[in-house]
Formats: sequence, structure tokens, C-alpha cells
Amino acid sequence: MRLTYADRAETALESKRDDTYRPQCPASGAGPGSRVMKRVRAAIAASAILAAGAALTGCGGAGGAASGTTITLYSGQHEQTTQSLVSAFEKKTGINVVVRSDDEDVLADQIDAEGSHSPADVFFTENSPPLESLQAKGLLAAITPATLASTPANLSSPQGDWVGVSARVSVLVYNPSLISPRQLPTRVSQLADPQYKGKLAIAPSETDFQPIVTAYQHAYGTAATLTWLKKIDANAAGHIYPDNETIANDVNRGAAAFGIINQYYWFRLQAEIGAGNMHSKIAFFAPHDPGYVLDVSGAAVLKSSKNQAAAQKFVAFLVSKQGQEIIATPGTGTGESLSFEYPIAAGVTRAGEPPFSQLRPYPITIEQLGDGSAAVALMRQAGLI
Repeated sequence: MRLTYADRAETALESKRDDTYRPQCPASGAGPGSRVMKRVRAAIAASAILAAGAALTGCGGAGGAASGTTITLYSGQHEQTTQSLVSAFEKKTGINVVVRSDDEDVLADQIDAEGSHSPADVFFTENSPPLESLQAKGLLAAITPATLASTPANLSSPQGDWVGVSARVSVLVYNPSLISPRQLPTRVSQLADPQYKGKLAIAPSETDFQPIVTAYQHAYGTAATLTWLKKIDANAAGHIYPDNETIANDVNRGAAAFGIINQYYWFRLQAEIGAGNMHSKIAFFAPHDPGYVLDVSGAAVLKSSKNQAAAQKFVAFLVSKQGQEIIATPGTGTGESLSFEYPIAAGVTRAGEPPFSQLRPYPITIEQLGDGSAAVALMRQAGLI
């Protein structure tokens, strides 16, 4: 059983399954987003996928990457981003991709439960902890050296079992009509200050929040992190949300003064509703502050895959110039990429956001971020989840 995400408290999953912006109310009880329902869904899906596994994997033969091969992709990335990449890959190679999209924690649990019988060939995530968790269980295959060499080594698996594909960074989103730039905290530790009571919005059950907690613990220790979490829980009372999308939307419409999100949610919202409807802005924490965390999206080939060559080819495509340019050039129409994440391969940049090279995140490694289990335990102890 995974210790990272599966045992989190309530999470609204629907916004992750559809890149069309849909504000949600905080999850509660044993509704569709509760961990009980998530595990029920995962169990039901596992049975269905295992039953269909032979048919899905059988199309690909014994790992050949020839045109007509079919691979199965488990994707925790945003669906429009994934579809843009899949469509381009299929057109380029003739290899078919069957996509199963869900929250990355649900899919990681699924892969763990399916073990060597998983029909998945590739796992594509928004964050590194679920990949680190599966790697620790020996479920991932080594990525080819040429693929690993396409992106910075510090943004991929230290063991070489998954490759970094894109990145995003944690920022503050704020509404200038409710809080001025000079009133904003510059350090994440300041979120515990009483002056921010009733103004702060957070999404503790969102996977993007866990790296911030891990970074804080790395910087200040366990006892200080627990105290900090309890204080921000009090400050955020009434503004504890299920996901980053809801924070971005509520701050923009004036329902909350400010909150912590990853930068690309703000840019996505702007693309969806138009610059003229944006009433919020984003601000960075001080350079190298533990609240200023770089999150990495990655991809892995399952060790159990019967289509190793085709799976490796798909992962290589994600970090190729063409794949990275898809990530770097988001569209606004149906089916187009709305990722607004940073491409991380050399020679590919994006316009309209602070340059990736100028970011100054907290210096924590992928290995130190780990599988997120310690952060989850601390948030549970603090009563945040």
C-alpha cells in the first residue's frame, strides 16, 4: 500500500480529469473525492483493466516499436496536454496510444495493485513523488541513456528509472483589491503570521502542496513544520480548497485575498477567461525560500510492459524537440495543450512567463523530495487533511 498519496484526505478529482476550468467546492465527507471512494474506484478500475489487459497489450507484440503497435499510457497529466502529445506521437510514429487518465495517486495505486500484470506501458505524472514511490518498489524500467540526456540530470530520477519532462514553480496568487503587493509574505514561514488569518487560501490535499511541506521540513525540521502547519490551518480556515484551480478562481473573483498555487494554473486561467477578466496577479517568494519549489512532471516505462521499445520511444518523444515545443506553445482551443508548464530540454523555451533560467527555487533535490509520505503524515497530524 502506498504511503504517499492514496491515504490523503478528501480531494476533488474532476478538475484534474478535464482541463476545462471548473470551480469546485471543498471536498468533504465520503463523497466522490474522498479517499474511500478513490480506493473503491481504483479497485473497480483495476479489475476492469486487468480483464482487458491481454487485449490491450497484445496489440503491441513482444515490445516492437513498429507502426501499428499499441501501447497503454496511464496519465496523471492534464488531459489536453496529454492528448496533444499523444496525437503528435501517433502521427509521427504510427504507434497507437491508449490513454487512461486519472489522478496520479490513483494511477500509482493502480500500478502497484496490478504489479507484473499491469497493462500500462508508460506512466506520465504531474509530480515526481508517485514516480519515486513506484521506483522504490522496483516497478519501473531503466530509461534509455539518450532519453535521460535530453533533460537536466537533476530533474530526473537519480537512478535513471524515469525522466523529467516539464516543470512548474510554486507562487503566490493574490487579488490587489484585497491585499497589496507590499502586504504579501516574502517567505513561506510568514504564512503562519496572525495578520493573514482569513486571507490565506491553500489546497493541502493537492499533490502540488506536498513538496512545499517537504521543503519546509528540510529547511526547518519536523517540529517547526508541524507548528507551522497548525498555524496556517488556522489562518486558512474557510479557505481550504481541494485544488489549485479553485484557489486561482476564487482569488481572481475576490473570494480569497491570496493563496499558494503553481504558476501555470494562473496562466491557464488567463487563457481560458481572457486577460480582461483577470483581477489577480502572481508573486514569487524570496529566492531560495522553501516556499519557492520547483515541481517536475515525469514519465516512466513500466518494467512489466510487453512493449518496451514502443514505450521507450514514447517517453523519448516527450523530451524531444517536438514534444517539448508542444509543451512550450500552449493553445486555447479544444484538444490543444493548456499546460503552461516549462519545457526543460535544452534549446526549447516559452514566451509569456518568467524565463525558466531566471527562476531561483529552493535547492532541494528530487531524492530529497522523495515520495511525499513524510509531508502527508505531518499534514494529517496537524489536522490539515
